[in-house]
Amino acid sequence: MTVNRLASVDALRGGVMIIMALDHVRDFIHRGAMSGSPTDLATTTPILFLTRWITHFCAPVFMLTAGLGAYFYWRGSNPAAAPQRTKGELSRFLIVRGLWLIFLELSIMQLAYNFDISSRYPVFLLVLWALGACMIILAGLAWLPIRLLAALSIATIVLHHLADPVRAEGFWILLHQLGVIQFAGLVIISPYPLVPWFAVMALGFCLGPVFSWDAATRRRFFLRAGIAMTIAFIVLRVVNVYGDPSKWEWQPTAVNTVLSFLNASKRPPSLAFLLMTLGPALVFLSWVDGRLLSRSNPLIVFGRVPLFYFVLHFIAAHVAIVLMSIAKYGTAALGFMFQPVPSMGGPADAFPPGFGYDLWVAYAVWIAIVVGLYPVCRWFAGLKERRRNWWLSYL
Repeated sequence: MTVNRLASVDALRGGVMIIMALDHVRDFIHRGAMSGSPTDLATTTPILFLTRWITHFCAPVFMLTAGLGAYFYWRGSNPAAAPQRTKGELSRFLIVRGLWLIFLELSIMQLAYNFDISSRYPVFLLVLWALGACMIILAGLAWLPIRLLAALSIATIVLHHLADPVRAEGFWILLHQLGVIQFAGLVIISPYPLVPWFAVMALGFCLGPVFSWDAATRRRFFLRAGIAMTIAFIVLRVVNVYGDPSKWEWQPTAVNTVLSFLNASKRPPSLAFLLMTLGPALVFLSWVDGRLLSRSNPLIVFGRVPLFYFVLHFIAAHVAIVLMSIAKYGTAALGFMFQPVPSMGGPADAFPPGFGYDLWVAYAVWIAIVVGLYPVCRWFAGLKERRRNWWLSYL
């Protein structure tokens, strides 16, 4: 049994869901994650750098496909037909879903990150927070004409670096600056400033009408747009003047020079970063569009239940390092594992020296988790397809 042409969006999202798990498993499992950055050219290796770099595609694709999903919710599975819902219904859905994602980030996900609910550990505002907040913003922006919204979204993505020199505390950190917020005795870390992420989601919403075009025209558009964005990334990085606050530099080796070139800024996402990731993503969308993909294809299965998979894979990764630590350190592991690991803000001196495992172990655990979650996600995808309960749309 196959799925319809919009399965290309599920396949794109499912692909990055699989890749995403690699980075999060690495955060919990890899020894090097406990004390350093995989993109620090002074200490990284090419395989470690690329392990992190490939997962850069995830957040931009999440935002883009969330915008597409909002459009399809409004218009229905056939974008050429009359809208199935009013703009008011769309806005209400986006606000409620956005608040739900923020609630999950501040509750279930904090527990998944830390296995501890104590306020003495940092509160991370990560992907679900950013998706939820951007959905709430899109609830208002969706009332604009599509062409105007597309122009504003592109302008925000291209020009947001003009605000890079601004440094402030509080709300500005949530908008356009990586930083730490002190609030009510809590330490809040916000690695996903909303500018320009909300514009990426809005741009995805504006791409919705493209799916009403005939197949050949649609695929040509995605292919040409993706190639143009990828070339723009290369040109922008070669010029090395605008588009990323982190300029690339010549390194002692050719390999490290290439890595420096690819090391675009994610927080906040630079113009170069978004061109580097969304360009190839659109090329993939062009390639997969119209292909006959069965409902059992892992790309489709994971792409149809992204939130369900997201929560489960984080819990699975954390459970894995707890069990591995008990196997390695015995019951002594119970004294230090029920708190954040050092890579998630936990105290490094509370963990044994050299805590963690080699990178290949992280890859093995990643594969095991993805394979293990497949049947569970396939069951849940089938449940969502068979039933139309309103609450399933929030999972």
